[in-house]
Amino acid sequence: MLQFDVVTIFPEFFKGPFDFGIIRRGRENGLIDVRIHDLRDFTLDRHRTVDDRPFGGGEGMVFKPEPIFKAVEAARKNEQAEVVVLSAAGRKFNQAEALRLSKAEQVILVCGRYEGIDERVIDHLATAEISIGDFIVSGGEIAAAVVVDAVTRYVPGVVGKEESILRDSFSDPAAETQLVEHPHYTRPAEFRGWKVPEVLISGDHEAVRKWRSEAALTKTGRNRPDLLGNLEKL
Repeated sequence: MLQFDVVTIFPEFFKGPFDFGIIRRGRENGLIDVRIHDLRDFTLDRHRTVDDRPFGGGEGMVFKPEPIFKAVEAARKNEQAEVVVLSAAGRKFNQAEALRLSKAEQVILVCGRYEGIDERVIDHLATAEISIGDFIVSGGEIAAAVVVDAVTRYVPGVVGKEESILRDSFSDPAAETQLVEHPHYTRPAEFRGWKVPEVLISGDHEAVRKWRSEAALTKTGRNRPDLLGNLEKL
């Protein structure tokens, strides 16, 4: 069983995200466990202070190292646990990272907030610092929900039809070229004058396979042209 431990100053945030879909299914079937830890429970002062002003000046506040170290050390089952700091300054999260984390016994997610986290947490406690994209959100809680969902999909037995994972966008983390998934259509075959591509209802499986491959390439070029740069390396 894969155990997730989430360290946050807003534990109430997670009353909803982990109670639906594959995460709920994984928890009910004993395939994953998700535990939420309130960072303020690991402070020592009566105000339950988790942050302070940054050395050197500047705007905002920075998470202190002591409460985070205490929270992670209390949650960590052994030294092999993955300790992931969620931060806009981290490396970009992708399918390869999701697959890697799914093989761990325990993943501890530290939700950043304010101006950031004392760098000593990243240097001496974390095994990874990751970001879910090149944009800023108010805190790591949303990012933690994204990571738990993406990683959980790779846990054997969680997804009903595991072969469907292989058809997802970015489904092969080891591939030299990543493409987004091909377009999907369902009934009715015609809607407001827009028809489903004839090949998809032709019954010709090889033609369908070829169309999907070409359509995935076209859609990648339209939405993620940056990915097509990898084709030059082939």
